Amino acid sequence: MALFSSLTPVFVAIICVLIGVIMKKTNGEKEKRDTKSKHPSRPWVDEDLKDGTDHPLEDEEGEEEWQGFEENVAHVPFSGERYSEAEMIERSRAFYELLNQRRSVRFLSDEPVPREVIDNVIRTAGTSPSGAHTEPWTFVVVQDPDLKHKIREIVEEEEEINYKKRMGDRWVNDLKRLRTNWIKEYLDTAPYLILIFKQVYGQLPNGKKKTHYYNEISVSIACGILLAALQNAGLYTVTSTPLNCGPQLRVLLRRPANEKLLLLLPVGYPRKDATVPALTRKPLQDIMVLM
Repeated sequence: MALFSSLTPVFVAIICVLIGVIMKKTNGEKEKRDTKSKHPSRPWVDEDLKDGTDHPLEDEEGEEEWQGFEENVAHVPFSGERYSEAEMIERSRAFYELLNQRRSVRFLSDEPVPREVIDNVIRTAGTSPSGAHTEPWTFVVVQDPDLKHKIREIVEEEEEINYKKRMGDRWVNDLKRLRTNWIKEYLDTAPYLILIFKQVYGQLPNGKKKTHYYNEISVSIACGILLAALQNAGLYTVTSTPLNCGPQLRVLLRRPANEKLLLLLPVGYPRKDATVPALTRKPLQDIMVLM
């Protein structure tokens, strides 16, 4: 009896430890379930872009080390163009009307486009602002027919998987009304393909990595300017974001590992029998809040 009494505290301690372990395991499983419920599957996120804007460079650079920028950039006088109120209103209206004619065109002609026009619209895209003026973009222009066809093969193979497995019923059903599928004939017929890569980080002359701040936002702004420049030149495109094609296309085009494919634009004139969905745009009062 005395022995039992002396062992009782030990038994109690063991039981308490076991209860603690069981409760910890139960809570851990609950947290995992809660985490899964809070972060649902997002099949539209390209796996290749997940290392996007916050690429860790801690191992590559010290806190006190500059990344090759000049300590002081010279400032020069600036005088912007100034228009009368009437001119401002007219120019803004005319520019809106020009861009309001922009449509996503999937039926493109193989009619040649002057190369100088392509050079100029990409120069225009290169005027985009960027974080710390890092200009983290690369525009790959493809005109070689064989290379365009290889790009089409890669895109269509992955897109078929996207439509049948990755995207899910809701996304596929939302696209049905637009009559789109994984067949991308325009990748062969368009005289030019422009593939826009974002540079996740830069490369210094000494081989170290250079931070590219806000690289995805910066390149996205450049893409918007490029679309406006194409419309201004009378050229048409469809914004294509080939899901899960980035790594293969990067290898095919021999781009370095720090570049991630953000957008693919087939560029050309519409075919004579081209059609577009009869869509409308939201009115101003639905997209602007004045406070």
